[in-house]
Amino acid sequence: MANIRQKVIDMLKFPQLSNLATITLDGKPWTRYVMIQAEDNFDIHCAVCVNSRKIKQIERNPEVHLTFGIHDSRDVNKPYVQIQGKAKIVTDEQIKKKFWNEMLLAIFSGPQDPKYGIIMIEPYRVELNNPGSLIPEVWEK
Repeated sequence: MANIRQKVIDMLKFPQLSNLATITLDGKPWTRYVMIQAEDNFDIHCAVCVNSRKIKQIERNPEVHLTFGIHDSRDVNKPYVQIQGKAKIVTDEQIKKKFWNEMLLAIFSGPQDPKYGIIMIEPYRVELNNPGSLIPEVWEK
């Protein structure tokens, strides 16, 4: 299982386009694109606008789901990953600075921008789906 965890961490060393699913305030699933990246301890993070609806959804229900790995039809023979986890919102200045990158200038004025926050996701189940196999490799915390 540790090997699966490390494979996924290696896939997330650089920002990856991902689908993030949350549960709306009226109990329905909702998904959107986010850029995610993992730390060596397997915490996954993405930038967020602190007044977005996903913040309210996560505060109400921290259960989230991520899917990443396939970006278009040319990628169908590549592995893709499904992650279940618990999310929390972080607005600590040190953490915001740590995860700041220049791509975020399109949305935020800088790491001190009061609208800028971080979603931290702690995975508890991961499925690594490899091409040619109908059975995923599974890691569980």
